[in-house]
Amino acid sequence: MQYKYVKEQLDYSDLASGRVFHSLPGHPAFPVRLASEIFQRCMASRETIYKNTTRCVLYDPCCGAAYHLSVLAYLHRELIQEVIGSDVDEKAVDLAKRNLELVGITGLDNRIVEISEMSEWYGKASHKDALRSAQNLRTNSLALSQKYPVRTRVFRANATESKEIFHNIRAKSVDIAFTDVPYGQHSYWYRAEVIDPVHAMLNGLMNVLSKSSIVAITSNKQQKVLHDKYQRIEQFQVGKRRVVILKPI
Repeated sequence: MQYKYVKEQLDYSDLASGRVFHSLPGHPAFPVRLASEIFQRCMASRETIYKNTTRCVLYDPCCGAAYHLSVLAYLHRELIQEVIGSDVDEKAVDLAKRNLELVGITGLDNRIVEISEMSEWYGKASHKDALRSAQNLRTNSLALSQKYPVRTRVFRANATESKEIFHNIRAKSVDIAFTDVPYGQHSYWYRAEVIDPVHAMLNGLMNVLSKSSIVAITSNKQQKVLHDKYQRIEQFQVGKRRVVILKPI
């Protein structure tokens, strides 16, 4: 896959999962460069197809710790007015809230205090690196966060249950849905009563997607992303990930 928007390999070390942003054990972090590329492709498609250039509402129904949501809100806050995440795992939801708080200056200030205390207590080089990264993030986002404030919220819901999503999100309000669906066969994603969880998730999204919405789904090769109420805009593969970008019909 050739990158269209993030053509250079930038230094994302300050955004590394587990440094300032919290990581979820057993869940590999989504690559920052790829997340940024997919998001920008979605925004470009939204502009091309719908002629819409307003700041978007971004939603991930399988957000995990909301790492890539938080990173996108930091990198592209001028394009995002609200970030919404949901997950069926209660521990993931708690961690997602903590990560999304870091999009704002108050959250970063609290995190700097937390890391400073850990650095004083343990004196580890990793804590010093994390503190430096947190201060860099604060410095870089201070002016933009005032000009482009981003609302954030997280709730617990099963992505394959449309009522749970619709109960928590206003109808026709989501502009970009971007999710990395679970891969593991032991995940709650795979249940006997849900034969095709991706299809069920797409059903659930229909009620909350805006009139100028784009959906991006990354998955492994085994999961098919097909639905008769969506049109595929593009598809590409990066390593073991397959990326499909859709628009509702």
